[in-house]
Order: sequence, then structure tokens, then C-alpha cells
Amino acid sequence: MFSTVLVANRGEIAARVLRTLRRLGIRSVAVYSDADADAPHVAAADVAVRVGPAPAAESYLSIENIVAAARATGAEAVHPGYGFLSENTDFAAACENAGLVFIGPPASAIEAMGDKIRAKQTVSKAGVPVVPGSDGVGLTDDELVRAVSDIGYPVLLKPSAGGGGKGMREVHPADDLRAAIAGARREARSSFGDDTLLVERLIPTPRHIEIQILADQHGNVVHLGERECSLQRRHQKIVEEAPSPLLTEQQRAAMGAAACDAARACGYVGAGTVEFIVAGDRPDDWFFMEMNTRLQVEHPVTEEVYGVDLVELQLRVAAGDEAPWPAELRPHGHAVEVRVYAEDPASGFLPTGGRVLAWRQPAGVRVDSGIAEGGLVGSDYDPMLVKVIAHGADRAEALRRLDAALADTVLLGLGTNIGFLRALLADPDVRAGNLDTGLVGRRLDALTASDLPDDVVGLATGLALLDLEPASEPLADPFDIPGGWRLGDRAWTTRRLTTGGNTFVEVRYRGRAADAEISIDGGDPVRISTRRDGRHQHNGVTRSYAVARDADGLVWIGRDGRTWALRDHEALDTVGGHSSGAGGPVLSPMPGTVTVVAVSEGEAVTAGQTLAVVEAMKMEHVLTAPIDGTVSELRARVGVNVAKDAVLMIIEGS
Repeated sequence: MFSTVLVANRGEIAARVLRTLRRLGIRSVAVYSDADADAPHVAAADVAVRVGPAPAAESYLSIENIVAAARATGAEAVHPGYGFLSENTDFAAACENAGLVFIGPPASAIEAMGDKIRAKQTVSKAGVPVVPGSDGVGLTDDELVRAVSDIGYPVLLKPSAGGGGKGMREVHPADDLRAAIAGARREARSSFGDDTLLVERLIPTPRHIEIQILADQHGNVVHLGERECSLQRRHQKIVEEAPSPLLTEQQRAAMGAAACDAARACGYVGAGTVEFIVAGDRPDDWFFMEMNTRLQVEHPVTEEVYGVDLVELQLRVAAGDEAPWPAELRPHGHAVEVRVYAEDPASGFLPTGGRVLAWRQPAGVRVDSGIAEGGLVGSDYDPMLVKVIAHGADRAEALRRLDAALADTVLLGLGTNIGFLRALLADPDVRAGNLDTGLVGRRLDALTASDLPDDVVGLATGLALLDLEPASEPLADPFDIPGGWRLGDRAWTTRRLTTGGNTFVEVRYRGRAADAEISIDGGDPVRISTRRDGRHQHNGVTRSYAVARDADGLVWIGRDGRTWALRDHEALDTVGGHSSGAGGPVLSPMPGTVTVVAVSEGEAVTAGQTLAVVEAMKMEHVLTAPIDGTVSELRARVGVNVAKDAVLMIIEGS
């Protein structure tokens, strides 16, 4: 076994690999960029080495810097995690040339499976069924159009060089094909530096099922069952489970055997995943989709069900052990994982960001985390923050435990998808196991429907009242209220709060935080009582809330996995406070970098005209004029990083 291993990654996967290294007594080396100098994975390692500035291209993607860090610290092997350089043939070769063991498959297997077109050709020769589609490499736009005419609509355009859903386009009517090809090429070029596309038949109501395989250096290949990954947004997984509620034992055995054949076909070594697409209404119709030549984000559900540590098995395979896995690989129970992202599901899953003001992970379940209270979540890297994994004797128990864990999670200071995940897990079809990759898209409006509960408004008002009261003045216990409020004839005061966008809530109040009366949007008055620790009594019902305040004056309130960020109306005066759909400030929908400013100050614009483009994590968001008007107070500058809701310009109505 190795004595020192460098982990060439960051975030939750770096922390997870480091955990196994520590358990095995292996000296660990972390790498970090300037943005991650204080990150949890840095503190968790025995040694940490700076590898460059925040941009990934200059740090986590710098082969030269990573290899130099490994050699300088005496590392014998490098674990790439997933993402970044984990499927980079040049990196695997560079490790070998430097005398380092790359904890993954040989470069030849990465190359064979990394290109989707070549991968399909390789496994097809081994008898693994593939989705009907284009077979050539480097097809022109016209050749893709001709291939579609042979396949028939609907089709799916896919970049050959990458994954993660980036660049994928579904095409249904023929009129959309040319534009879809152009868009897919543009996104593929931006994400992978390669705009090669392939086209496949679009499988109706597809389910995404993948097989975990392990292969040693002695020709042994086994599989550890399947994972169901059909719940996705933007072609990216958000919920994964093992085993799949769809497959029979016979189907599981057939897909497992095919996955092992695919691994043998490319000379695979290590842990890998063979992904299949399955027709939801015909489970016997399944096709090879791609092979991920690395550890998967969702590997914990397999570990929970099979009782193994896949990172340890990766290390033992790389060290030359023969068949280091258990002699009997038998599943036990059911496991479900959710990915917690810094994103806003109601805004098309745009990434968010900010400082983590409060972080309390749930008890009784597995949590793989890459964050710490006080840490800053920026736009330099993928927005996934945490994975929560629950195991149960059966699927119903695992789902029940997972939902309870999410309700117990506190993460304040930035928008996340935790509330959305709870709504998704409660969906009747999800509960019944009737899944497909389009379910989230079809139910998105219902899953993201949100409200601002009166008790949350009341708590925000009570906290504001506490701010107005002299800190030195002794306060009575707010929950020792005598009978009768005796509010007398004290005058009402009006306050306006906002949560998200420019939607205002008008609150009238009178009294002290410990003994007050409020009316929300003209409703009947109710009594409230509030303490600074978040304990709040609203109309006779007492609950405890997680509360935090950021540097910009936003009050963050958390309850049952949901969060609300509220601001006093006065804080919005600087940006107008216009209603949605009118003129006023144009705000950045996410933290990111301004890549395009398409207008100048004083320019007349028409409704729908492009004003600017903001990009974060290779996702572009085009901002358009809400009305006919004139650009004033142009603040956006190309290349400048902006925060979510930063004012880019003002549009004054004509």
C-alpha cells in the first residue's frame, strides 16, 4: 500500500477521499487554489500545497502544477476524485511519466471511453447494445442533418468529448435542428474545448441506470449492482438510489454482465461506471450510453448497500492487489442520495453563492460535505456543496429517513435546493418509483411553488423590532407573557419587507418584540413574541427557527429545510423598488462574470433586446430589456465579477 497519496481535487470529494486515507493510515496531500486556502479539505490533509489562483485552468486543471506538488511532497500516487483532471488522458500519462501511480484506469481506457463515438464503437464490438445513432467522427452540420433524417425524430444531440449534460439538446421538430446544432457546438466548445457532436435516437420516458464495476490488474472484473439516476435537471443528476425500483433480478444480471463486458473491451482497471438508458415502459430495452472512467458522485449509495469503501478498493487495485473486494458481493437494504446545490430551482436552477452563515448537518445519516461555516461559496467551481445519503431496510424507509434529514439541515447565507429536494421526494410518482429523466421538468412549477408563511414574516418583523430596541435596556422573557396584551392605544407603524426579486410584503406593527401585534398585507392583527435566538411565538404557536444576518443586511431564516432571505424595504431604495415587468434596475440573476455588455449609457432599447450576458460555471444567462426605454446608470463592465442581485444598469421607461 502507498505511504503518501495526493488528492488532486477539492470540495466534498477531496474531503471524502482524505477520510479513507486517514482511516488507512496513509499520509495525505491536498492541493488548493487561492479561493480554497481556508477550505475544509485543506485542514483535513496532513500536507496542503497551493497550486495556483482561483480559476480552475490555472490551479486544479494545471497538470504541471499538480504533478509538481506530488513530487515535492513525496507522494507515490495521485487520486483524481471526479471532475477536473479525473478523465484526462494527458494527466494520467503525466503521472506515469513522473513515476506516480494514477489511481484510475490506464490512459488508453480513458481515451477509448472518453470519446462517446469511439466508446460506442468499442462496446458494440463486444456485443453490448448501443442506442441507434450517428457512427462517424467529426461530422459536419450537414452530415448531422442527414444522420437525423436516417434516425428519425425525436433525437438527442450530444457532445462527444464530455458529460454532465452540458451541450445536450433534444430536438423534436425539424425546424429546430440547425439552431440546436449551433447551440450544442457552442456550449461543447466552451465546456470541453471540442465541439464534435453525435446524434442519437431519443428514447421516450427514459430511465438512467448505471452499473458500478471494479476491475483489477489481473483480469478480474465484477459489478456491484446498479444505481438509478433518473431524477435529473438540465441532464444532470440530483437524486440517485440503489438498487433501482425498476429492474428485476434477471434484468440486473444482464445489465451487470454487459457492463463487465464493456470494461473488458477497453482493458479497464479500477472503479468505473457503465451507464445505460432504459425505456421506462420496456425495461428489457436498454442501451449503452457511456462509461465514466472514474469514481461517480453517487458512489455512496453503492457503498451503503454493499458495505464497501470504493475509495479503499481503488487504492488496493492501484497498489496491485488481486480481487481486493469481498468474496461475496450481496446488497443489503436500500440507499438514496441527494445533491445539495447552491442554486435557485425557481429561476431555472441558476447558481447562487455567498458566505455560509450557518451550517448544521443532520444526524443519523451519511453526509459528504465540502463546506464549513464562514466559508465563501463563489462562482469559480461547480455549485454542488453537500451530499446527504440515507440507508434503510427498504426504499420507503430510506426515503423517509432522507426527508427527515433534509428537514433537519440548516444551511443559511445562500440559496440552495434543499426545499426543492424535499418537494421532489414527496412527489407521488417519486414515492412509487415511477421515474424518468423528464419528471423534474414536467413538475417544475409545482416543485418550485413557494410562499412566504405569515410566521416567517412575523419573525422577521420581531427581529427588526429587536434591532430598534436599546440593547442595554433589560427585556422581559418574551415567553412569559401575562394574560392580556394591554397594547393600549399605541400607534401602528408600517414596515415593508421583501423576499426574492422586488415582491413587497407590507407589515403594520405596534409594541415591543417581546409583546407585539402585527398585520400582514392588511390582514387581521395577530400577536407575536420574538427572541434573538430565533424562538418565536406567532398567534399562540411557538417554534424555533435558524436565524442569521449577512453583511448586506439580509436576514436569513431557516425552518424544515426551507430558507427565506428577507430585507427591509428601505434597503431597496437605492435600486428603485419597481414592480416586476416595469422599468427599473436590471439585476444579475446569479453571481458570475459579465461577459457581454451590449448597450451603452443613454442608448434607447426595446423590450426583449439583449442588454448583457452573465456567465457562471460555463452557464450563460442573457439579460434583456423589460420594456421600451433608455439605459441609465450603466454599471456593468465586461470581465467584472458581480454578485447575485447586483445592479447592472437602470432602464427608464420611455
